[in-house]
Amino acid sequence: MASTTQERVIMAKVAKLVLGLAVGFGLSLSAAQAGDAAAGKKVFKKCKACHTVDAGGKNKIGPNLHGVVGKAAATVEGYKYSKAMKASGLTWTEENLTGFLTKPKKFLPKTKMSFGGLKKPKQIGSSPLC
Repeated sequence: MASTTQERVIMAKVAKLVLGLAVGFGLSLSAAQAGDAAAGKKVFKKCKACHTVDAGGKNKIGPNLHGVVGKAAATVEGYKYSKAMKASGLTWTEENLTGFLTKPKKFLPKTKMSFGGLKKPKQIGSSPLC
């Protein structure tokens, strides 16, 4: 199945984010670079179960992720966010996305996101946005 342009943009942004995580976790730079595109696409399949990424795409279990990097949290129209997310004041920077995607409920207690987080440094070093 072909990726949409928005999926490719998100995967590229997350690959950059994940590459930083990989270095932070002590993985070799060359190993992270070699695996991030293919492994990232594989991990992104988990995200697609709950999220869409197309401009104007519908909300599913989670909100549409189009343009999420740099965007204020809890601002996707038509999605019912948790009180915790609405009150968070977060902007989805690379740092905040890293914390949230690693351990969502620890990063933001009482979030609705049921995803348990990216646990393995190798997975984090290759994963795209969820």
